[in-house]
Amino acid sequence: MDLNAVRTFVAVADAGQFQKAAIDLSLTQQAVSKRVASLERELGVRLLTRTPRGAELTIDGQAFLAHARSLLQAEERARASVRPGSRALRVDVIGRRASLAGLLREFHRARPEIALDVVTLPGAEEAVAAVRDGTIDATFRAVTMPGQRIPYNIEISPVHDEPLHLFTGPAHAFAGAATVSPAQLAGHRIWMPGNIPGTEWTAYYEALAAEFGLTIEATGPNFGVEALIDTIAASSTLATFLGAQTPLVRPAGHEMCLIPLRDPTPVYPHSLLWHADNPHPALAALREHLASMHHDPPDGEIWTPLWARRGT
Repeated sequence: MDLNAVRTFVAVADAGQFQKAAIDLSLTQQAVSKRVASLERELGVRLLTRTPRGAELTIDGQAFLAHARSLLQAEERARASVRPGSRALRVDVIGRRASLAGLLREFHRARPEIALDVVTLPGAEEAVAAVRDGTIDATFRAVTMPGQRIPYNIEISPVHDEPLHLFTGPAHAFAGAATVSPAQLAGHRIWMPGNIPGTEWTAYYEALAAEFGLTIEATGPNFGVEALIDTIAASSTLATFLGAQTPLVRPAGHEMCLIPLRDPTPVYPHSLLWHADNPHPALAALREHLASMHHDPPDGEIWTPLWARRGT
């Protein structure tokens, strides 16, 4: 059904005159008559009759008018759902308890008037495809792991190189250390049950393990950050890696240790990815907010995988 014809019919019904409706719609009276006639042919009924006073609804026209208004209202709702700035900005993060989710919360506190829809996709490949297809507006990811190709129309901006820390319970051998080097962790159990084969974060930790001779265990079900922390808190042998900005809920009665890694400091390279043609005004606001944030780099040498180094 031609919605322009429906809109014209409603305008004539409201105005009570073809001539007045033509003025309201910025059309000729002939164009208005043709649209209404076309709609009547499609429906197989007469909707309006001409009278000396103008135009009057037939019985069929009266029955159709309420539905015609509903069609036009549905059209406006459909347009509004994708109108730039009228829908929530949809952003993907690796996890709602990860540090980049914290940066997104800071953006929300700074710009509470901007509606956000936060999603978590399985990995960079799925996230980049969602940005390309327009199902999300942006994603925070580490790029580009081996085998990953970024489409030409996807923009990438480095956001934050996040220093890693060793996270242990109070009985662990490194619990009292001021700093620990990655090489010192050889032979110790690093437990990361959230590492999923094929994801960019697993590729990052595999490169870290290969570089410094580490063994990272990904066995066991992944019940989330809280369960991971609870297990590590009670263990004298298990440790894991966390960013200093990862929001932590520490188990009651447990002292936890977040120990900086040094010589070198492994950093996780977060970037923001978005489609070059995305017109959402809140996306520009998010980019400006992230660009305004200052993160002091760690002292001394840093390490990141060759595939994630800027400019390579």
